[in-house]
Amino acid sequence: MSHTDQTRTRSNRYVSTYTELAAEVRASGLLERRRTYYLVRITATTVSFVAAWAAVVLIGSSWAQIGIAVVLAVISTQFGFLGHDGAHQQIFASKVANEWTARLVASLGAGLSLHWWRNKHNRHHKSPNQIGVDPDIDGGPIAFVPEVAATRSGAYAWFTRRQGWFFVPLLTLEAAALHSASIQGLLSRTPVPHRILELSLVIVRLAVGFAVPFLVMTVAQAIVFILVQLAVFGLLLGGAFAPNHKGMPLVPKDIRVDFLRRQVLMSRNIRGGRVTDFMMGGLNYQIEHHLFPSMPRPNLAKVRPLVRAHCARHSVTYTETSLLESYAIVIRYLNQAGLGDRDPFTCPLVRMYR
Repeated sequence: MSHTDQTRTRSNRYVSTYTELAAEVRASGLLERRRTYYLVRITATTVSFVAAWAAVVLIGSSWAQIGIAVVLAVISTQFGFLGHDGAHQQIFASKVANEWTARLVASLGAGLSLHWWRNKHNRHHKSPNQIGVDPDIDGGPIAFVPEVAATRSGAYAWFTRRQGWFFVPLLTLEAAALHSASIQGLLSRTPVPHRILELSLVIVRLAVGFAVPFLVMTVAQAIVFILVQLAVFGLLLGGAFAPNHKGMPLVPKDIRVDFLRRQVLMSRNIRGGRVTDFMMGGLNYQIEHHLFPSMPRPNLAKVRPLVRAHCARHSVTYTETSLLESYAIVIRYLNQAGLGDRDPFTCPLVRMYR
């Protein structure tokens, strides 16, 4: 039997385990939409956004505006999460309603492009942590793959060997990078649905964010306000995504993995209560989200016991840790990967499927 046939045989053997879990989850009703939950959350976030900008105008020239900048960064992050949920069809039964909701809240609330983000994020969901396939571990200043780190030289190599320590500070630049990537994606030559509208909404959001501070504050206060808002927004949004897969096994490009193990073994949950759920937008239930991406955010905690029990029955490792420990793992991983050390991160599925 050829290597390809052996891989296909083993993969088929595992397919039924996800089918069994999916049937159990459908029977539980947890895939049903939570429209009222989302309407309340969208309304509350929008009202908070308008109130925060009203406070900026009313307070005027004052260093107290730094506090409002932090609040606006939190609100923008929540809009980003709502855009994420809409793009995953979590809010409404209608695909069109989800898409337009995601487009509006992401562009007007967070200044991000639905089109650019969805294209990148869908590829990540399809093959998390798979080398050469998952865009979240491909390119950028951080070398997530040891083989990439090994190709660097000079000052770049010096940085890469210590990249774990720079990771959290670099997250403060994430919002600026996402704004830039959104505009570049909308200006690209690739087909973009509703390009002009989406680009206009993103530009309006960014123009307000940059212009209003200079109209009501001193130049120094406005600059600090904008920098703080961008830094905290990047830290919160990037920090919610970062602990979920970084430091988990890397999958070689040529390995085919069944859906259940592909999503569970490469994902990490973050323990916590309501504050963690709010600040991470439900992404702390990363395993459940990857297994059921269209499941409404408030149902992820409810389906967690079913998923854990299923993984235990089928001897599939279910990883869950605290937020602080997850960052410690990520930093250690990045520093080891920066040294070109690939052994600690070899995917256990290599042995299973070969």
